[in-house]
Formats: sequence, structure tokens, C-alpha cells
Amino acid sequence: MMPLAIVFIAVAIILCVASILALFGTTAVHMSHADVIERDGLVPGTRAPSWSLADSSGHVHRSPPGKPLQLVMFTDHSLSSFPSVVDGLRELALDRTELEIVVLLRRSNDLAEPVLHLLGLAEIPVLTGSPSLYGRYNVRVTPFAMFVDSVGRVRGSSLVNHDWQLTKLRQIASIPVATADATPTRRFWRPASKVQV
Repeated sequence: MMPLAIVFIAVAIILCVASILALFGTTAVHMSHADVIERDGLVPGTRAPSWSLADSSGHVHRSPPGKPLQLVMFTDHSLSSFPSVVDGLRELALDRTELEIVVLLRRSNDLAEPVLHLLGLAEIPVLTGSPSLYGRYNVRVTPFAMFVDSVGRVRGSSLVNHDWQLTKLRQIASIPVATADATPTRRFWRPASKVQV
């Protein structure tokens, strides 16, 4: 009787573990669908997170910026896989009077800055953020671009794969907005609870 109980308990444990793994797998697959990813970022007109971070030379950069617009580029050394985005960043970097561009890393990455220098983006400061800062921006997938104005409002945000997307996002960011001061708002709501996430 005892061996039968041990077999029963072992089978029960295996089934419980399998169901938990299946639940995690279903969640991971659901969260990686294109319709979920396109909801990343913050809604234009809402407040972006405020921060002060130093680059590798010790110069402190802030958001909201001192210039009319700031492009926060969420990426890392993998930006080398997106040559069109690199071209778009080089073109945007020519506008130094109106636009500040910063690369914000999710965590410390020793390869990011040297790779960006090799790509011709040495004038763009590389800042080390954190997973929680990425979370406050609601960014999971990179490269992701977000324009923030001098009062801290998001002016445009999107996942980017091509230079024309950065150019179009820059044009959108230049359109005047008239909104009340808002707190950060993500692009989706939970339908079941009707609570904004």
C-alpha cells in the first residue's frame, strides 16, 4: 500500500509542476504577441518619468531635458543589428540646438558604448538605467524611441526598426499638444477590471 501512495504523490507533484509550467508558458507566449508589444511605451501627452543619470564621463543628463525635445533611445549594443535606425540617429543628431539624444540601457553593459562609437554615434551619451526605469516607461522590446519635451510630456513613442520611423516620430513630436498635466499612462487597460495599468 505504501509504494502505491508514493507513486500517487509523485504523479500528483509531476502534474502540478506541469500545470504551473504550462501556465507560465501561456503567459509568456501571450505577452510576446505583436498586438501586446505595440502597446509598449507611454501615451503622448502624459508625463514621462523624471530622472538624473550620469554618462561614462560623469556628465549628468536629466529628463525632462533642458532643450525643447529629448529623444530617449531604449537600446543596447544590439543596435548594430538595425543599421537603418543607426542612420536615423545620425541624421537626428545633426539637430543639436532643439534635440538632445540619449541612449538608455536597461542595465550596465560594457559593450554598448564601444559598439555605438564604432557605429558613428560617439556624440550620443550612453546612460545606465534599470529594469524598473524601463518598467516606468513601459518599454520591454528594443530599439524603442520616446520623445519627451522640456516640461516632461511624452510627445511620441514607438518601437523603431527603420530610419523613416525615427524621422516620422520626430515630426509627430514637433506637433504642439495642449493637455492638462497628466500622470504616466500606459497604452492599455485591463478589460476585466477597467483599471488603468
